[in-house]
Amino acid sequence: MISILRPAFVLFAALTLLCGVLYPYAITGIGQVAFASQATGSLVLRGGQPVGSSLIGQAFSSPKYFWGRPSATSPMPNNATASSGSNQGPLNPALIDAVKGRIDALKAADPANTAPIPVDLVTASASGLDPEISVAAAYYQTGRIARARQLPVDEVRSIIDQHRESRYLGFFGEPRVNVLALNLALDQRR
Repeated sequence: MISILRPAFVLFAALTLLCGVLYPYAITGIGQVAFASQATGSLVLRGGQPVGSSLIGQAFSSPKYFWGRPSATSPMPNNATASSGSNQGPLNPALIDAVKGRIDALKAADPANTAPIPVDLVTASASGLDPEISVAAAYYQTGRIARARQLPVDEVRSIIDQHRESRYLGFFGEPRVNVLALNLALDQRR
């Protein structure tokens, strides 16, 4: 009996050491050296203090800031520990009411804006954590932000253009802007 169990225990201990200790430490070490920023959460620092992550959206509600994509996470928006979508289908009355409420909030925040509202400003993503919005969604908000900050609209548009990111590898996805980067750039202006 011992002759059967001994190799099993030795193999169990060896694989536990290899897969449970050595491999995780090696991968963590490689990540810290080769991808230091990403391995520590892609934190954005201002004055040596973290102000957010470039990978996780934040809820901005002040009229002087760009607003990101709505978050479906709960109990609070952009909760990375509860990453998920709402799982509501397009005919679900709760989703329809949520989108109508978001449209009303955008119109109330900028009643003079008659442009079509980009879909990413009223619908949540699958993760609920999107840090980026479409360029159209950023442009849609320029009037409100320019008035709130007393800046020319062209200056706000220039900030968007400076932070615009292209499609991945030239053809995946759509052009986009990081909301946190835009808002930090606005804070540096005034």
